[in-house]
Amino acid sequence: MAATDADLLPPSTDPNTRKLTYRQVKARNENSSRTVVSVRDTPGFALDEPLERGGTNTGATPVETVIGALCGCDSVITHICAGLLGFKYAGLEYDAESTVDIRGPAGVKGVRPYFEKLVVNITLYTDEPADRVAKLERNVAQRCPVSNLIKDAGVDLQMTRTIRPASAFHAAKAAE
Repeated sequence: MAATDADLLPPSTDPNTRKLTYRQVKARNENSSRTVVSVRDTPGFALDEPLERGGTNTGATPVETVIGALCGCDSVITHICAGLLGFKYAGLEYDAESTVDIRGPAGVKGVRPYFEKLVVNITLYTDEPADRVAKLERNVAQRCPVSNLIKDAGVDLQMTRTIRPASAFHAAKAAE
């Protein structure tokens, strides 16, 4: 369902003033499949390939990292929109999988080297009513940079949310 202007939160910045932000990432590769990435003052992370593809299996693949970035971005934007809406939720869980035609990364012309399809099943733990969940979803879909980047690349992106009571999240966390 397409969002209407009445469904969307007002911008949280002046829409007439361009405000650019910059991100800096440093990466180092020592002639292997493994690349170590540094971001700000965080511990950073490694990207790698599984052993069967010549890697050392010490990090997520670049494609898996994009999927993780999608889940993380949706989570951050959900948190921001929930705060603006006064929407209460206990947590989110993501289960995502993709389809990539391996011929693309292998260099076959005319075959895209990225996702054909990306399916993300999101479990949102909340006691909010369905109309408020729908409003949250519309705002997240409009604002999420990574999901919009993926959609704009022509990927068949399917994101679905299952709603479960907040108590189910707390119970699962307590059982861990």
